[in-house]
Order: sequence, then structure tokens, then C-alpha cells
Amino acid sequence: MKFRYKKYGPNILRPVIPVEIINKTNGKSVKYEVLVDSGADSCIFDAEISDILGFESNKCRMGKVSGITGVAETIFSCPIILKVGGAVAYETTANFLVGIAKNGYGVVGQQGFFDKFVVKFDLQSEDIEIKEKNKK
Repeated sequence: MKFRYKKYGPNILRPVIPVEIINKTNGKSVKYEVLVDSGADSCIFDAEISDILGFESNKCRMGKVSGITGVAETIFSCPIILKVGGAVAYETTANFLVGIAKNGYGVVGQQGFFDKFVVKFDLQSEDIEIKEKNKK
């Protein structure tokens, strides 16, 4: 699968791709844009997405995450199906965090994305190539 880098202004390109997040329990789904982030440990989406999908945070596993600021934030983790490129769907765990919506997108990271795909970033060509890893 190939995706184009998304343009955010003059000389600002980001590897943002569309995905579909599905609640594996009730089948509710939402299309969402995510930053493909090799520096992220896991997949993190805005808590508003969990509301749309029908998750109840008190029924999910609670935890903490800290990012570039070093400030620990509360997250809750729920089982989902993540669909990439409209074709490749797999089960994983998503972390939900309050307040991401104002930044516009979530992130897919090492656990839940890079462990499933080989990713090639080509900034010069403005392409992201994603290939499913061979199943063992």
C-alpha cells in the first residue's frame, strides 16, 4: 500500500494516513487519520473516538503514558480491529487519551502497527509504503 505524505503548509509534510478503527465487540467503526510515528511505543487515539465506538473507559485497562513533554497522562486501553488501506484488518489494542482531537489525529506506533508492517518513509518522493509482514 502506498500513501502520500499529507501537506500542512509550505515545506510541512507529515506521514498521515487514513485508517478505520472498529470496536470488535459491537462492530461500531470510525474513519480516522493517524500519524505513522516510529517513535511512538503504541497506538494512541483521542478519547472522543472511544466514545463514538461505544467503549466505556471504566471497563478498559487503565495506564499512564508520557510523551515529549515528559508529563504522565492517563490512558485507557481497549481491544480494537484496525483497518489500514481499506483492506488489511487485524486485532490490536488501542490506547485512548483525552485531548488529542485538538491536534487533529492520533498516532500508530511500534506495538499495534510497526509490529505488523514494514514501513518505508520516502520524504523526497512524498510517499509512505506499507507492506504487511509475512505471517508465521
